[in-house]
Amino acid sequence: MRLGMFMQPVHDPKRDLSQVLEEDRQTVIMADNLGYHEIWIGEHTAATSEPITDPMVFLATLLGETKQIKMGPGVYCLPHHHPSRIAGQAALFDHLSKGRFQMGIGNGSLSSDVELFEVGGDTDRGAMVRESIEHILAIWAGEPPYTREGEFWNVKIEDTGRADYGVGHFIKPYQQPHPPIAISIMSPNSGSAHLAGEQGWIPISGAAFLHPRYTASHWQAYQEGCEKVGRAANPDIWRVSRNIIVAPTDQEAQDYIMDADGPVSFWFRYLLSSLKARGLLAFVAPEGHPDPDSITWQEVAEYQVAWGSPATVTDKLVALRDQTGPFGVLTAMALEWSPDFGKQTMTLLAEEVMPAFAQHADATRVDSAAE
Repeated sequence: MRLGMFMQPVHDPKRDLSQVLEEDRQTVIMADNLGYHEIWIGEHTAATSEPITDPMVFLATLLGETKQIKMGPGVYCLPHHHPSRIAGQAALFDHLSKGRFQMGIGNGSLSSDVELFEVGGDTDRGAMVRESIEHILAIWAGEPPYTREGEFWNVKIEDTGRADYGVGHFIKPYQQPHPPIAISIMSPNSGSAHLAGEQGWIPISGAAFLHPRYTASHWQAYQEGCEKVGRAANPDIWRVSRNIIVAPTDQEAQDYIMDADGPVSFWFRYLLSSLKARGLLAFVAPEGHPDPDSITWQEVAEYQVAWGSPATVTDKLVALRDQTGPFGVLTAMALEWSPDFGKQTMTLLAEEVMPAFAQHADATRVDSAAE
């Protein structure tokens, strides 16, 4: 069992942008120092509440200040980019990071970005993702001339007159045949999870707000994809995201998440506004909630955050794994913590919770893997 982190990030847009970006950088540096396995950074173009417009630019500033943590976009929103641009950018970062790069891909779901890039309505963004990654892999594996034609993009370089000088060639990744590819999985019974199984990609159940009763379906769909191509489904590569708040006592953790003016409140109010607009509030409702349309952020936070003392959080994570299935990487959500509280919760999670949680996971691995 390994520990990772996903950073959307979400910030109150009233805050100073330079300050919050530096806080986010320090969070990644702290995660590296604490031995976190990986960090995934979100990509959003038109939302000052999620202000990292280019995760690779952000991560590039951290290459010299981190030592071991793996890095990648969580995710490249492939419908928003020409595949050749992603192929070049990803290969470059893979070299600069000396192979610490992991490439998360996905549809993109932020409403303003979907509108901006005109990929809403009847557009099949899933088909765009599949075509884009096919182009990207072909670029990395191929040499000029390129004559690929697709439904959404073409990749054409036919002039090879200066090929001896490298003109018309694409740079190849540092990792061969290519960096690890991960795909973000949101909805229950996700087609993306099935695709990950077919292609051998890393499945990331990236919706930390999603009720665990739905997250379990991601692993089932991933297994079905693996079975389709005769591949064994390895639960060690499955990432499951969760909001986690650890404090010395249960009361301190509860007080922090229930602070009406605090960052947890903002995160969940922001989340619920998005889910309500898309008619998806049932996805976050606690079991048996009588009316998801009237759900409050306090109800969701109380039920969906693994909060409490190290012992309490360990118990909650064990219960999560028992419900979802045997995932191999716990992906903690990065919140807009106060610096002292953020350091405290990240340290307690890494140094006190994870050893106990990993011990439980190892002890139950054989039985879980057979499920």
